[in-house]
Order: sequence, then C-alpha cells, then structure tokens
Amino acid sequence: MAEEDTDIEAKITKKSLIMPNLPKSLSIEEKKYLLAIERGDMGNVRRMLQKAHRKKHFDINCVDSLGRGALTIAIDQEHLEMVELLVIMGVETKDALLHAINVEFVEAVELLLEHEELIHKEGEPYSWQKVDINTAMFTPDITPLILAAHRNNYEILKILLDRGATVPMPHDIKCGCDECIKESEEDYLRHSLSRLNEYKALASPSLIALSSSDPILTAFQLSWELRNLAFAEPECKSEYMDLRKQCQQFAVDLLHQSRSSQELAFILNHDPDSPPYEEGEHMKLARLELAIQYKQKKFVSHPNIQQLLAAIWYEGVPGFLLLILVSQRAEDQIIELFGTEAMKEDVQEKREKQRGNPPTILEYVVLIYVIGFIFEETHEIYLEGMRSYLRNLWNFIDFTRNFLYTAVFFLRVAAYIQQTSEIENDPNTAYIRREKWHAFDPQLIAEGLFAAANIFSALKLVHLFSINPHLGPLQISLGRMVIDIVKFFFIYSLVLFAFACGLNQLLWYFSDLERQRCFHLPNGEPDFDTAGESCMKWRRFANVFESSQSLFWASFGMVDLASFELTGIKTYTRFWGLLMFGSYSVINVIVLLNLLIAMMSNSYAMIDVNCNL
Repeated sequence: MAEEDTDIEAKITKKSLIMPNLPKSLSIEEKKYLLAIERGDMGNVRRMLQKAHRKKHFDINCVDSLGRGALTIAIDQEHLEMVELLVIMGVETKDALLHAINVEFVEAVELLLEHEELIHKEGEPYSWQKVDINTAMFTPDITPLILAAHRNNYEILKILLDRGATVPMPHDIKCGCDECIKESEEDYLRHSLSRLNEYKALASPSLIALSSSDPILTAFQLSWELRNLAFAEPECKSEYMDLRKQCQQFAVDLLHQSRSSQELAFILNHDPDSPPYEEGEHMKLARLELAIQYKQKKFVSHPNIQQLLAAIWYEGVPGFLLLILVSQRAEDQIIELFGTEAMKEDVQEKREKQRGNPPTILEYVVLIYVIGFIFEETHEIYLEGMRSYLRNLWNFIDFTRNFLYTAVFFLRVAAYIQQTSEIENDPNTAYIRREKWHAFDPQLIAEGLFAAANIFSALKLVHLFSINPHLGPLQISLGRMVIDIVKFFFIYSLVLFAFACGLNQLLWYFSDLERQRCFHLPNGEPDFDTAGESCMKWRRFANVFESSQSLFWASFGMVDLASFELTGIKTYTRFWGLLMFGSYSVINVIVLLNLLIAMMSNSYAMIDVNCNL
C-alpha cells in the first residue's frame, strides 16, 4: 500500500515538473534571417531560404527569444509580400492565421486561409491546433472565428463565415455531457474561461449582424442569458455584465439607424410569429414589450420611443382612485355633506347596526373592478408564461393584491351568512359593538385584508410614475432601497435573534414573577389597577419571541431601562442584562443602522447617475 502511494506521488510530481519546450538559442544565420524579415529585405530572405533548403544549415521555423517566428514577424510588420514568400517557401504557418486576425491584417488572413485550405486534410487538426499548448500564444478553445469576433472585425468575420466557419454554441453551465465533465475535471478554470471566450464572441456586434436574421431579438436574448450567467458564475460576473451592456448598446445602436417614424413603427411592432406590420394598423408594440420583458433599459429609454411610452403608461389610474375612495368610506362622507336628512339617518342606522349589513354600491363596483384585475393578470400569464411573468417584481404586488381581494370576498360572504343566521335567531345581535366581537371574526379579518389590499393598490401608483423625470429616480431608488433593507434585515435578524436568546435565558424567571403579580386575581384576570406596571413588564422577556419584539422596538426608543427593574432581580443579573442591552444598542444603532444608510445612499447615487435610463 505504501509503495502504491509512493508511485502516485511520483506520478504527480513528475506531471507537475513537466516544463515547456523553450526556444533554443539562435545561430548567427538564424538571427540574420529573422532580422532580414523584420526589415522587409525580400532579396536576402529569398536567397537565405533557398540556401537553407539546399544545405539545411539553419531552421527556417526558428523563433526568437519572444517566441516570434518568421511569419509572426512579417505579420507584425504588415508586409504582405514577405508573408506570401514565406508561405510559398514552406515556412510552417502554425498559429500565424490567429496572429494575423489578432492584429487585423485582413490581406494576410485571406492568404493564410487559402493556404490552409490547400494543405489541410480531412480528419486532421488545423495548423493552429498543432502548436504546443505550453508555448502557444492562444488557448486551444480560440478559433479564427472566435478571435475575429473578439476583435469585432466585420471584414474578417465575413471572410470566415463565407468560407463555412460556424458560430460557437456554448454548452449550458450545468451541462452534464461527457465532454463538459471531462474538461471540467481536467482544468475547471480553463473550462470556465472557454465558455467566457465563446460568449465574448457571440456578443460581438459584427457577428450578430452577420449571422442573425433578427439582430435586435438576438441582442435581447443574449443580453438576458448573459445576465443569468453573471449570477450563475459570480467569479466572472463583471465580464458577463460588460458583455451584457455591449449587447444592450448594440440594440440601441440599431435603433439609432431608424430615419423616420415609419421605420420606428416597423421596428417596435415587428413580431416574427405574426404578419408584418402595415402602416395605419393598431400598434401592438411587440418588440417594445419584449424589450421591457428582457429589461433593456437603454432601448426603452431611447428618445424616439419615450413619447409613445409615456402616452400608454398612465392607463388605469382612475381604477386605483376608485379603490382609494372606497377605503376612505367616500360614499358615507358624501351623504353627510350633501345628503338629505333621511339619507343621513340611514347612514347612522347602518353604523349602529354593525352586523349583517350587505355590501355597498361602491363595494360592488370594486368587486367588478377586481374581477377585471384578475382577468388581466391571468391573460398576461397565459400570453407570456409564468417564468416571464415572475421576472417583473411589480407582478408580485399585483398577485398579492388580487389574492387579498379574493380572500376578502370569500370572508365577507362567510361573515354575511354567519351574521344573518345569528340575527334570525336573535335580532339584537345586529347591534353588538365591534369591541365585543370575537378577535377573529370573519368580518374583522376581511377588513384587515381589505386594508392591506388597498395598500398594494395604492403602491401601484408609485410604479406608474417611474418614467416621470422628477419622480422616476425617486421611485426606482425606493425599489432599490427596499432590496437593500431586505439584505440588511437578514444580518439584523441574526443579531436580534442572538441577543433575544441571551436576554430570555437570563431574565425569563424574573419575567415570570412579574406575570404572577399581574394575574393574581382569583378569576385569572390581569390586575391593571394595582399591578399595572407588572402587567406591562412581564411580556418584555417572557420568551424568545417577546424578547425579539422588545429589542426591535428598542431601536425606536420604545423600551427603556425601567424594563430591567424586575421583581426579585439581583444586582449581578441586572448588570449582565443591561450590558447585553447596551451592546445590542451599540451594534444596532451605531454599526448596522449606519451600514443601512450607506447602502441606501449608494443605491440612490447609482440611480441618480443613470436616471435617464
């Protein structure tokens, strides 16, 4: 067993000590040969190559100390005749084609491609694939098309595509094929960089323009895919986000090419699955909706389409105003101001009779409006799909609002049936005051959910002003700050829970003594008259949940040091309790709260800089 371990270690050591074949020292003739090429001395180079073929006295494929061969030097000097001479005289091309593409020497690229077509045999690797990986300038995953796309050279890309070069199609990041598994096991970093290189090529504007029949759609889809990759591979997030911005800018540049409102209309209404848009037809704005779906902010914020977007953005405002009016009992207030005495008496009777009242007219109108809401959202899900629907965070608010309104409807129906049955048995139950109702009466629950639903409805008004030049940045900043608060609240919850556990473990016994002083009456009722202070204190640290609430409200100054003056508490225990509370206050107010302010300030600064987007 020990011998096997020794053999394995020896193999690993041997593998790690393999060194690349470094360039050999040049002879005098080889130095003269490379110098003549660099100077463009065609006559001397031709004579030296002819002599080398006869006498074999130096290597015509030699490289200098920088690893540059004869063809590489000639390409660097952009000397086409020298490149042609070297190729004719049999100098190995190796990765010269890649180097010519890298320096964007178009004529040399055409020459080397023609030569490669003559010497390449089916089933064998190309010249640039035969170079030693340890000394090669380019990694094995770099092909001529990928490199040309990296350089975004339209002319070279067209030459390669006309000769049959194929566009790279990266495997999915979670691909489990044998090739991906093998490459990942051999070198995970190289496998990841290979995928990044392929996406760099796909994001080339010239390659998209040459290879796609719908460049704008391709840019949208690739931008969204790059966004997902940025979160899937956080190590390369900055590179993927830069490529995403490049795709977004390409779509905007294409939009810049529109020269009239007619061309703009064709672009915004183009839909591959529908008949072509005809001038004068109803504008469906399929491409604009797609841009919003893929979060193409630069495209949507283009000046050419802002006026059109603003015209359709504020639809639906009257409906929200209706919901707000219902929440403020506008019907009763109008009757009190302008109604007759009989109408005012009816309102007063309705207020005294608090159980068994049927829905009001405005509530019926709200029901119809909410049904329209639900139909609209269902139709949107049907057309766009659930995944696309969930991409918009405002849709979560719409879904929550509709869910709450639906729950309110069923609870109101249940409450009306229950209360009508009670009134039939005893008519006096219709005049029972709300303070005497059961805490979880269906009507009370319905009113609570209705209030929450109205909040979500009113929040939609904030979204409607997102394109306003004055209110828009504030609205977007509010959304970003909510995200910051959620991130902050996760850290804050951990700190809160830790201190709540400590204080509850330390003070639970003394909190229980306060509870006994509060509930000392024979019937178990709290004695607020003689032990009111104990009735307020015992909840502070009775359990972990109450301790968490006390610490949370302490952030707003709602809990003072008097809460630690518990019955029977000892000086040492009180000291540790106050020390924990003081430590929590320092961490919460000085550290965490300032961290939240810094996060919010950074979010607002980012939004303000990009307010035009």
